[in-house]
Amino acid sequence: MIKNYFTHYSQKYASKWLVFGIDLSIILSTFVLAYCVRFNFTFDFDSSQLAIQIPLILFIASISFLAVGSFKSVIRHTGFTDVMNVFKAVVSMAVLSILFVLTNRVTNLIPEFTIPKSIIVTHALFSFVALAGSRLLFKILYKQLKFQLLSTKNIIIYGAGDSGIITYNALLNNTKVSYNIVCFMDDNEQKQGKLINGTPIFTLEKLNHDFVSANGIDEIIIASQSIDSSRLISLVDSLINYDITIKKVPPFESWINGELNTNQIKKFEVEDLLGRAPISIDNPNLLNEFNGETIVVTGAAGSIGSELVKQLANFDARKLVLIDQAESALYDLQQELVRNNKTNFVAIVADIRDGLRIDSIFQEHAPTMVFHAAAYKHVPLMEKSPYEAIKINVNGTKLLADTASRYNIKKFVFVSTDKAVNPTSVMGATKRMAEMYISCLQKESKTKFITTRFGNVLGSNGSVIPLFKKQIEKGGPLTLTDREITRYFMTIPEASRLVLEAGTMGKGGEIFIFDMGESVKIFDLAKNMIKLSGLKYPEDIDIEITGLRPGEKLYEELLANGENTLSTYHKKILISKTRDLEYDKIKAQIEELCITNRFQNNNIVMKMKTLIPEYKSNNSEYEKFDSRVKIYQKAKGIRENNSANNIEYKSI
Repeated sequence: MIKNYFTHYSQKYASKWLVFGIDLSIILSTFVLAYCVRFNFTFDFDSSQLAIQIPLILFIASISFLAVGSFKSVIRHTGFTDVMNVFKAVVSMAVLSILFVLTNRVTNLIPEFTIPKSIIVTHALFSFVALAGSRLLFKILYKQLKFQLLSTKNIIIYGAGDSGIITYNALLNNTKVSYNIVCFMDDNEQKQGKLINGTPIFTLEKLNHDFVSANGIDEIIIASQSIDSSRLISLVDSLINYDITIKKVPPFESWINGELNTNQIKKFEVEDLLGRAPISIDNPNLLNEFNGETIVVTGAAGSIGSELVKQLANFDARKLVLIDQAESALYDLQQELVRNNKTNFVAIVADIRDGLRIDSIFQEHAPTMVFHAAAYKHVPLMEKSPYEAIKINVNGTKLLADTASRYNIKKFVFVSTDKAVNPTSVMGATKRMAEMYISCLQKESKTKFITTRFGNVLGSNGSVIPLFKKQIEKGGPLTLTDREITRYFMTIPEASRLVLEAGTMGKGGEIFIFDMGESVKIFDLAKNMIKLSGLKYPEDIDIEITGLRPGEKLYEELLANGENTLSTYHKKILISKTRDLEYDKIKAQIEELCITNRFQNNNIVMKMKTLIPEYKSNNSEYEKFDSRVKIYQKAKGIRENNSANNIEYKSI
């Protein structure tokens, strides 16, 4: 009851006129005290003069307070600026009092009226101490009362710089939660032992289980803005073993109107621990690349597609044509764009496998660029449905690319995956076939076909991070296919920005790959997610090893066998130098596969394996075909060699 009462009324502000009245009563009290001190703490002075002097002093003080506005500040949030305003008001009062006394002596405006200058100076000094002291006393009492009535969190702030001090003030000024700042911690040893507003600064060496337990630490907030990513990861890794919540202060540019709100201080997410600095791109050519263009984005409602749309919407494109067969997701994207006052777009429910539908869209909207992000991407599902994988990932890409070529689109940017490299799954093989078809089409088309290839995207639909989060919410266990499995990761904004950048620099025929730093061990990622959730592994949540799924790799690769890289202007973007292909032959075989594609999974996979020599199934029912294809390819090579020498050969 008392707690609710305090929470409710602590958020209301006392009337500024009440503060004004209290300040005047303090001025009155200190004026009488100044006289007592002047006369050795006796009343041996002409008290009848006070009847004239006090109203005048109160009038002068009122003018000073009104001019400076010192009574308007929120008392419980008193800071240095508020104390300075009190000082200005008191100095103004003293100066005006002296000026009035001197003027009265000359003009004799009020006969027999005078105030000793020592009284005026003493009164000013007492007034400043009393006014400033009363504010600070109220602030301290309010803080103590809040600690007693509200639940209190014991906090450590990492970073004793400007951001740390701003975080400190934001926490103390919060009216809904009581924060007790136990200490600051900083890597700078020169700050060791110093105080910030009475709060000590320690180095991280001070932090141990005994310190955390003795002080009842609930949270540590990383406020430093200058910490590099490797140090951040090392820091979080060292803190994650303590039974405390780790939070972070967002970058300065994310603060609301330049001020930090405690609601912006968020828990550390695993996305913050990529193991590398975020990939940033500052290419002014991006502004010109999309200016006035009509851009088609397929898979527009997906993880990558929707972020591409949001970023493209910030450029001066003439129109964005958003294509997706997922009606609800496309509607959500449409509404988000409308809420953000974006109007230069049209959302279309369509299937990229429908050639006539795609043709009619191109005819109606006359696009000049295409970003193709539509695909089936889940490895285990596609391993069971090669027919569907071919229909979307290969035939869908083929129909879209053919249409783009027929309409002389300027650029066609295809979003591929690192699973297309030395594929071990049906999904990876279909994406590799799509890459190959685009490369073949480039030889006969005016359209510039560009492929982008990157790894797993954090937070995308069906990715490991959302899966682990759901499993943690349900109490576990976390399911992992293998303790040694690793993956490359990047964030959705990073991936989308790099796709746009590759589309800008592409001249046609390139496969762009992105340097995503070191691969991440998923087992370590799972343990960190458990710990960042405030739980313990394996006591609270365990990790269950389920075995590799069909088509799944232990390690992903960015380059296929026989591929090398060429550098670009951006050190994180490389161009894959692919092996030479028999373009006409491969194009014809892919076209034939798309036409004759039926529900016969074995035949489909066999044909894909003959088209992609490096496609070797892993943990899949299709592994049995690898040896047959090898025999077939060997026999085929002998047959072709004999044919070249006019030697008759019987097929096996």
